Amino acid sequence: MRRLFIGLVCVLIGVGVQMVHSASLTSTPGRSEAVFLNRHLTFLAISVVCGFAASMVPASFLKKNSTRLLIAFVLLLVAVLIPGIGTRVNGAQRWLRLSGLSIQPSELGRIIMPIVAAKTLIDIRSASGFSLRTLPRTLLPLLMVLPLVVIEPDLGATVFLAAGYVTALFIGGWPLRYFIGCTVLALPAAVSLLALKSYQMKRITGFMAAWQDLSQAPWQIRQSLMSLGSGGLEGTGIGGGWQKLSYLPEANTDFVFAVIGEELGLSGTLAVVIVWMGVFLTGRAVMRPLRRDSFEWILGSTLVIQIVLQALANVAVVTAMVPPKGVPHPFISYGGTNLLVNVVAVGMVVGLSRRRPVVPGSEPEATGFPRDTECRDNTAMPEPV
Repeated sequence: MRRLFIGLVCVLIGVGVQMVHSASLTSTPGRSEAVFLNRHLTFLAISVVCGFAASMVPASFLKKNSTRLLIAFVLLLVAVLIPGIGTRVNGAQRWLRLSGLSIQPSELGRIIMPIVAAKTLIDIRSASGFSLRTLPRTLLPLLMVLPLVVIEPDLGATVFLAAGYVTALFIGGWPLRYFIGCTVLALPAAVSLLALKSYQMKRITGFMAAWQDLSQAPWQIRQSLMSLGSGGLEGTGIGGGWQKLSYLPEANTDFVFAVIGEELGLSGTLAVVIVWMGVFLTGRAVMRPLRRDSFEWILGSTLVIQIVLQALANVAVVTAMVPPKGVPHPFISYGGTNLLVNVVAVGMVVGLSRRRPVVPGSEPEATGFPRDTECRDNTAMPEPV
């Protein structure tokens, strides 16, 4: 099952390489197509190496250094906001540029925040159990990270980081009453956050208008739906799409799924969805032998769910099921930090699944022979002399 999980991820990566090259074509062919493909392959090579290294990291190392990882993550988020260090693009200051490569620190939180959540749950459960006194300790990482991401501003990353942390808490058995209470308290802040940004409210109103009058929908939604619709059942063929030629924005990143719909048709998009279903099922299956209260199971299951949820969010945006927001498609979109984080997450799932904590009471008995030893011809075993 572990090999099948890795194989399905490799299928998505292969589709991504092909579609990044195809979606990078422009109306004036030149060197730009090769530039995007070469950069993507470079990112992919770095990601595979880091993913393999992550699969070798023991869970004990992650638990021991969870606090250090959180501190380093917060420092990176602070560095992004410092003028001259962080890079501002289209009004948002979210990137660090190192030797020609752009790194988005908020993406690293998709791995670090679940690690911190799993470690916090394990510590609280083993110490005193869940109570109101442990509530500040549980929520402190979110209170440290989310305001820094909101300032960038990056509402999408804020939602995903909070979702990953909350998913780990839910899987780890955090009491439901605390979820309800924290949701009620956080709801006014979330509403006011949307109201402060006019362009975010415009996205929501445009999304609502798209279901009544498509001509009033945002430009990227209209072009995305046209791409999906023009593909039909079998598509126009690889490289044969027209919408990516200066019509569909972010064709090789956020809206690459629309390019798949145009060039591979409904059959291609359904095939991608089926592969994602396989990734989810096999990812959960490789974690099944672990104890439900173990650090490994909480973290591994959270990472699998988080990756699949990101793919689901991307498909929902492309198909106008939710308001438009920049969400790359894991393993398929033109990649940088997001590709690196998702491949590392897969490597961590593989590494965590190798650890099988012993269930209490299942240890072999201290007898003269191993528990699973028996005669193949069903004859009685000789008594030890």
